[in-house]
Amino acid sequence: MTENLAANNEINGAEEYELVTTRVLNASPALVYKAWTKPEHLAQWWGPSGFTNTFHEFDLRPGGIWEFVMHGPNGADYPNKSEFVEIGPERIVLRHLCSPYYQLTATFEELGGKTRLTWRQRFENAAVFNAVKKVALPANEQNLDRLEAQLQRMSV
Repeated sequence: MTENLAANNEINGAEEYELVTTRVLNASPALVYKAWTKPEHLAQWWGPSGFTNTFHEFDLRPGGIWEFVMHGPNGADYPNKSEFVEIGPERIVLRHLCSPYYQLTATFEELGGKTRLTWRQRFENAAVFNAVKKVALPANEQNLDRLEAQLQRMSV
């Protein structure tokens, strides 16, 4: 089940300038959390289809830095740097420190052996939000497709 929501205060409590994507994953919250918090797993699924990653720093703690390069299928490199704000088995919050600036909150809700993942990206203003949303919504779906594939590999 996939659900896309544009930033709209009237839809599922989404805040202004926020993209929200929800998906029920066929994996336990513990496994989903592991896929988010172990670099060897995260590097396999982070980013849209066709992207690969090179991690330079992954300090999983509040205030810790995650610095990496996403390598696009077109050969372009996209440097990324984020700061972990909150780390816990039910919720991860990180702040993306390079353009486009946003805060990502991922929550993991247990659903009888499955997990409802809610992925929220809150952007700093309307200009950034409007510039990114056309690309971010399908990219987020591809990212979650890759997460599902990684969870299947981790379950074997």
